[in-house]
Amino acid sequence: MTNIAIIGSGPTGIYTLKGLMESNTPLSVTVYEANADPGKGTPYHPRANDRAMLANIASIELPPVCESLANWLRRKNPAELAMLGVPVETIGEREFYPRVVLGEYFEAQFNGLLAKAVSRGHVVHVKASHRVVDIQLRERDIDVAVESADGTTERNAFDHVVMATGHDWPEKTETKPGFFVSPWPAKNLDTIGDVSVGVLGTSLSGIDAVVSVATSHGSFLLDDSGTMQFHSGSGPDFHLTMMSRKGLLPEADFYCPIPYEPLAIFTEAAVDRLVETVPYRLLDEMFELFRAQLFASDPAYAESIGLGMLTVETVADAYFAERETYDPFTWAALNLGEAKANKATRNTVAWRYAILSMHETVLRAVPHFNDVDLKRFHKHFKTLFVDDYATVPHQSIERLLALHRAGRLSVLKLGPDYKLDHDTVERGAVIEIGDKRHAFTAFIDATGQHAVSAWDVPFPSLIEQGVVREARTVKASTALAANDDTATVATGGIDLDSQFRPKFEKPLSHNLYCVSIPFLLHKLPFVQGITSAEELGSLVAKAILEDAASTEFGLDVVRKVVA
Repeated sequence: MTNIAIIGSGPTGIYTLKGLMESNTPLSVTVYEANADPGKGTPYHPRANDRAMLANIASIELPPVCESLANWLRRKNPAELAMLGVPVETIGEREFYPRVVLGEYFEAQFNGLLAKAVSRGHVVHVKASHRVVDIQLRERDIDVAVESADGTTERNAFDHVVMATGHDWPEKTETKPGFFVSPWPAKNLDTIGDVSVGVLGTSLSGIDAVVSVATSHGSFLLDDSGTMQFHSGSGPDFHLTMMSRKGLLPEADFYCPIPYEPLAIFTEAAVDRLVETVPYRLLDEMFELFRAQLFASDPAYAESIGLGMLTVETVADAYFAERETYDPFTWAALNLGEAKANKATRNTVAWRYAILSMHETVLRAVPHFNDVDLKRFHKHFKTLFVDDYATVPHQSIERLLALHRAGRLSVLKLGPDYKLDHDTVERGAVIEIGDKRHAFTAFIDATGQHAVSAWDVPFPSLIEQGVVREARTVKASTALAANDDTATVATGGIDLDSQFRPKFEKPLSHNLYCVSIPFLLHKLPFVQGITSAEELGSLVAKAILEDAASTEFGLDVVRKVVA
């Protein structure tokens, strides 16, 4: 049997396992999971999340493993649904659920895959409470060192190894009194008392932090009119301040057809042609394609933001311009009302849908940007795509509005030149904006998962062997020259091929696959969601099965020749 190791049993590991289970040839798969309960995934684990924290993916968007999320919920009896906190009347393909519900779903799907494995003749070993501490490539296989819960270390050899370790959260959250470098695990935030709380970040991670702290100080309840209100017995000193450079809140999830309807102009084929033909001006040519598509999809909106006169550097400012003239909570209320009405009438806002549809196709070009264009993309163009696809559940906006009405929540615009100081204060942190000083007794960095360097790989032998290096991008000044190391510059992450295997020249196994999110963000900035986990897992599983089939065929030929 081909022998495969999957490191991590979160969504990416699960979708990889799903792809492998399609093999007609029996496989031996070992799944290593550092936690005691495999299958849940860190972003959805009950030890990491408050039960009030919502996921921002609906059942219709979530790629089924053995069944859809909504169908899995429909099979639950009333008592089981009550345990999950899901009223039966809320179950639907376009509804959003707490993160911990997705954890329970993925655990059930993982167990379903294990049952499927047996029926198809595969052998799957699940090693819970086993942390992989090192990986070493050898000529014909890959050596994996694993530490179990009792502290013992064992080593095993595999034909293929998949790094599906997912999100990388710090082990210690409160690094000094009142200063939290992450909102997870959420239970750590329960120590925050009736004080002024700063939350850096206004995206869903920031909302997670706000909701977690708020629910430890009060409750969200619907009044007689069905409007959500926040009730708290905390003193007047309890106040939350969310902050970001623009001081804007995310918009509410908007109705649109799923799967995405095909675009006429900004197509995969069109972007691929640009990659082939104009690599030295790829970003600007792609922007022209973006502009043409947006004019075709929603000419009125394109005219309203002056799209014809905009550039890569100015389009995001125009995109946010009207929103920035409003109080963030006023805009949030107006946007929520629009989103709810559109959902009820199944109306799609054309320009929002066009940008949403384009964001995945954009990723085909990003790895090919030269160093200057990659910086331009991250600094200017990327932000509007992120804002458009990172909309949040309606209930999340309702909670923010309820907290604001109760006088417990405000939003602070930081601008580009703010200073964060947590070293010279006894507790929490201080934000300085010009000559204004904002002090917070508790402070939470909720800016989400950050990209990391190749040198942050937690497996020392890979670094010692020189088989991981930072991803490289062509220098703009040499874009027309040969693509060698003298014409490239390191940009971060791990340098990977099209099958997500580290690039190196040594005579060692090339069957290590890295689909760990933090190492991909430099070149794949939109890769953090569950749909990306499914795409990565499917791609790697296909690559492994193809390699296994070719190896098996080669051995058969050798046997026949010898015979």
